[in-house]
Amino acid sequence: MQPSQPITLEHVQLTNGFWQQRQDLNRRVSVPNVYQRFAESGRFEAFRFDWKPGMPNQPHIFWDSDAAKWIESASYLLQQQRDPALEAQVDELVDLIAAHQEPGGYFNIYFTVCQPDQRFQNRTEHELYDAGHLIEAAVAYARATGKEKFLGLMCRYADYIEEVFKTHHQTAFYTPGHEEIELALVKLWHYTGERRYLELSKWFVEERGRHPEEKTYDYANARYDQHHLPVREQTTAEGHAVRAMYLYTAMADLAGEYQDQSLLDACLRLFDNITQRRMYITGGIGSARQGEAFTLDYDLPNLTAYTESCAAIGLMLFSWRLLQLKPDRRFADAFERAMYNGFISGISLDGKAFFYENPLEIVPELRQRDASLKESRPLAATQRSELFSCSCCPPNITRILASLSSYLYTQSQDTLYIHQYMASQAQLTAGARLTVETDYPRGESISLRLQGWSGRRLALRIPGWCRHYELTQDGHKLPLQLENGYAVVLVEAEDCQLQLTLAQPVTFYAAQAAVRADAGKVAVVRGPVVYCAEAIDNGPDLWALTLDTTAASWLEPDALSGLDRIVLSGYRQQQGAAAGEEDLRDKQSEPLYLPQSDLNETPQTIRLIPYFAFANRGETEMAVWLRPHL
Repeated sequence: MQPSQPITLEHVQLTNGFWQQRQDLNRRVSVPNVYQRFAESGRFEAFRFDWKPGMPNQPHIFWDSDAAKWIESASYLLQQQRDPALEAQVDELVDLIAAHQEPGGYFNIYFTVCQPDQRFQNRTEHELYDAGHLIEAAVAYARATGKEKFLGLMCRYADYIEEVFKTHHQTAFYTPGHEEIELALVKLWHYTGERRYLELSKWFVEERGRHPEEKTYDYANARYDQHHLPVREQTTAEGHAVRAMYLYTAMADLAGEYQDQSLLDACLRLFDNITQRRMYITGGIGSARQGEAFTLDYDLPNLTAYTESCAAIGLMLFSWRLLQLKPDRRFADAFERAMYNGFISGISLDGKAFFYENPLEIVPELRQRDASLKESRPLAATQRSELFSCSCCPPNITRILASLSSYLYTQSQDTLYIHQYMASQAQLTAGARLTVETDYPRGESISLRLQGWSGRRLALRIPGWCRHYELTQDGHKLPLQLENGYAVVLVEAEDCQLQLTLAQPVTFYAAQAAVRADAGKVAVVRGPVVYCAEAIDNGPDLWALTLDTTAASWLEPDALSGLDRIVLSGYRQQQGAAAGEEDLRDKQSEPLYLPQSDLNETPQTIRLIPYFAFANRGETEMAVWLRPHL
């Protein structure tokens, strides 16, 4: 292992550009709006523990976690800029937690108010998942404000969990049905220095897969929550994608803390299986609606893709942990692909509404194809919502947006690694300072100024999608040596200024032949951003379009997304109108099948928008994969 340490949130500030604008929107709109929707739904009121049968808004098993992620989002905002009103909202919740935590340390709304006799009896009911998110929130709030009341409460809860699960094992199961507490305990160990929390995380991970008698859901088997094998023996990503990612993230954490090569090897096998066989081009994962789960290698349907927003976040977290253990661009590339596509598509451009699912194709009328059935499993929603009954995604998105600047840079004793390119300023060790100026991903140029780093190395990620790149200093091109996809240079000046150019031509991607859903189709990508077509720009029946992949393309500004649209030449397939025949344009009068020679194509200009911007202009068809013109 070649570990490097992150440059943490308090030392990095986004200064302008694509992500700074979204962070500002997150602060002004998204975090307050999620708070309001949660308040209206009763999620915060539930912390008063006064619900009684017959009252509205019965607490749910995961409401603790929804509120906890909102607190974590607020904490990251407070770490960057103190806000008394926001702080007061958090403190009110912390006081309610203190008032209702049991003397032994246990805290859970649902299993205190609704089912007090079922505490830690139902493995599938999210108690440890809730605890994990509360622990993460407590650590974030202590780090942001210096207030450790919440942290103390969660340390007591962690102590209780250690006692009833590990020390005396007084519970009905060994491992959580929904992983999360494992990675949270590592964070608690990092902040408190109390090694018992790290060891408890390791215990949960090591016990997984060693108790085949543990119950999962009636409709699933042991693969669903990854307890089909001990973790070191797992080679393929299985089951519920979010649960899997949280487990793998904790495994990577523990591999680093314990210098455990066999655990790291398992992580690498799983990462390769995901990114080479089970990941969408958008960085979305989890292709099955039923179970929100991974399925088989290369099974990546577009119309029915589930690709939960939380799963994309999980892939980012897993990739980030691996990146700290071994700087390798494949981890940073996966993070970037998910970040610019499958993650940010989960929130509307006005910052108020969210997607739980992020499909790669939308055909609105197909949502009615089961109209004759009393019960059906409809396709993904075509418009984002401000609240869901299962509202895990909104506060998950807001907490990642609020903390995004902490995922850009790491440093070892002699090397500064730049993994993601955003306009920013960073304070490094020993008074060194980094300034990055860029409008990436819209632009190709990245200016870097590194002060106080002489005699040490700088490593710049050259993305796997980039075929042509150049690094200059004072107008002179530097010879580059790549190490695991990073251009490494020795910094010789106390004030070093560099210019990195990453060419971003419009590129047509084809999927591997084994991906049945994409056979004979192409996706259009520029830099890290995947593009899609919407019918609102191109007319209905997107499947009737073909792209001229040999013709020139051009860019035009897109006020909708803040990036550019891609404009392409193409054709629209039409039936009828063969030479000498009457033009048949009414679908109702066209034959259902006819000789291929009778098909007619008309030229059409095709406009594509960034995938993350889809479904922001009303309900309309959308497609990522389109046919090339033959």
